[in-house]
Amino acid sequence: MCGICGVIARDHAQLDAVAEAQVATMHHRGPDSHGTFRAPYGAISQNRLSIIDLVHGDPPITNEDGTSAVVLNGEIYNFKELRAGLAQRGHRFGSEGDTETIVHLSEELSPVELARALDGMFAFAVWDGARERLIIGRDRLGKKPLYYAFDGGRLVFGSEIKAIFADSSVPRRLDPEAIPAYLTFGYVPTPRTFFEGVRSLRPGHVLVFEPGGEPVIERYWEPPLAGVNAEPHLDLSMEDAARQVRSALTHAVHRRLVADVPLGAFLSGGIDSSAIVGVMAGLMDRPVETFTIGFDDKDGFDERPFARAVAEQHRTAHHEYVVHPDAVDLVERLVRHHDQPFGDSSAVPTFLLSEVTRGEVTVALSGDGGDELFAGYERFGAGLLANRLHALPAPLRAALRRSSRLLPPSALRGRGASVQRFARVAELGLPNAYRSWISYIQDPEREALMGGTANDWAIGDYRAIWRASEGAHTLDRLLDLNLRTYLLDDLLVKADRMSMAHSLEVRSPFLDTELVTLAARLNPRLKLRGVQLKRVLKAAVADLMPDELLNRPKRGFGVPLDRWFREDLRSYMKSTLGAPDSRVKTHLQAPAVDHILAEHDSGARNHGHSLWTLLTLEVFLRWEDW
Repeated sequence: MCGICGVIARDHAQLDAVAEAQVATMHHRGPDSHGTFRAPYGAISQNRLSIIDLVHGDPPITNEDGTSAVVLNGEIYNFKELRAGLAQRGHRFGSEGDTETIVHLSEELSPVELARALDGMFAFAVWDGARERLIIGRDRLGKKPLYYAFDGGRLVFGSEIKAIFADSSVPRRLDPEAIPAYLTFGYVPTPRTFFEGVRSLRPGHVLVFEPGGEPVIERYWEPPLAGVNAEPHLDLSMEDAARQVRSALTHAVHRRLVADVPLGAFLSGGIDSSAIVGVMAGLMDRPVETFTIGFDDKDGFDERPFARAVAEQHRTAHHEYVVHPDAVDLVERLVRHHDQPFGDSSAVPTFLLSEVTRGEVTVALSGDGGDELFAGYERFGAGLLANRLHALPAPLRAALRRSSRLLPPSALRGRGASVQRFARVAELGLPNAYRSWISYIQDPEREALMGGTANDWAIGDYRAIWRASEGAHTLDRLLDLNLRTYLLDDLLVKADRMSMAHSLEVRSPFLDTELVTLAARLNPRLKLRGVQLKRVLKAAVADLMPDELLNRPKRGFGVPLDRWFREDLRSYMKSTLGAPDSRVKTHLQAPAVDHILAEHDSGARNHGHSLWTLLTLEVFLRWEDW
């Protein structure tokens, strides 16, 4: 894993200083080496975390005559097959790694064909010397980040936003339309960011820039959706589907075991990470190094016993830790690593788990993606139910709302709160109800904070994604929507930033291209029926974990936010978010902010997720006065 960056322009003053400043901002992404290739119209640079070919793989990597060069963040899993074909066609290689494959392919293929030939997690940049152009590309699902800014003549890019601002010619201006979007989703949806003029390249796309011209962006892949842009559902029994899923998952894990450095796996005690560890144990000739963290159990956030049971079953070399984080310090550090506010508090345990894992290994496999492919969230079932309820007569829908309001106050936590929340928004229909369920700040609070309905551009884009899937099965549409939004801008961002903060590479077998394609073509009833989630995946991996794991309620990778904001973070929150000079209150309605703070502090309601979302925004805004 690495960090890549560069500046391309006909006028590229102070190039050496800018290149050095860019790589310096991302030392954590690649502490082993760094290098810069100076092109006729700029430079491309890379920080390297050495994973494959530790001797000859340092940047810059060029073609035979040194006229073209490539920088890469990520891994190309099919590079050996690609390399063999290139060698047969006369290309000569100076390294044994995957990066060099890209620059030789660029000599033969168009930018779209080049990206389509690569299978892996990647963000790359190629300076094509023969055609005097820059090509940058991002993997199919957006596992690796890639940002850029263009001012009409100068294109600056980087794996992180901070690398773009290392070029002082790029203005640092807050986008005023970012805050409503952030309050809605807990992130600013791709391709926009919190900064005017800074964009995230969409997954499955390439950008080509010839100095003196305009950037041209093309799509080379999009997520398959049965009956819309992919073949119809496969006619498979549960047994046959489970067999194919197991085979594809095994192949995906096997491809991700290639490394010249120590390798292990995250183990949370859930189905997805347990399945990955089980498959690894069957493929490796040594015990799998597994890593688990837990908090003290008074809040019920300790998953260590379940992870330990899996570790014992597969005789892994298991490492488990109880963490006692400094919550105040973590808020500041996490915002810095994200370069923007980030509303998902599970970044905290991901950061801490990555930190302890990096003490033993350089690469870790994770279970990310299992819920996204095989319908592992209760909200998918709720979405199907809401779709049916929306077709009922209005009086029946009103009766449902009234009955949910009869729940006693003692029930308005946990499952009781979920029922009431479902009833309140189900009649909105899809995708509006689904969007409400995933929001860290609920609609009434968000509207109060914004002083209106806050019907922002991000909601419009969200609905556009939903409309584009019309004609597909409702569950397939929900999975597609989730893949293009929550997975892309929440889960994958969290996994990348929190692992790379500690120079740890994380690989996600469930997000393998072949497995994604197979899952998209499975009949929805094989994934979800009633309250039975991930049916086919459970059938595929049942032998890899204790029986009690298969049927236990799903638990998120969370932290005790509600308690933190009444104890550990209470004074910090009051001195920042609750202070008269709060930056958030200059952009939002101050009485609404104070109301959320007071209601949570009194115990009348739990607003932990809302407060985390607002607090990370406050920390971000305090970097400087916008």
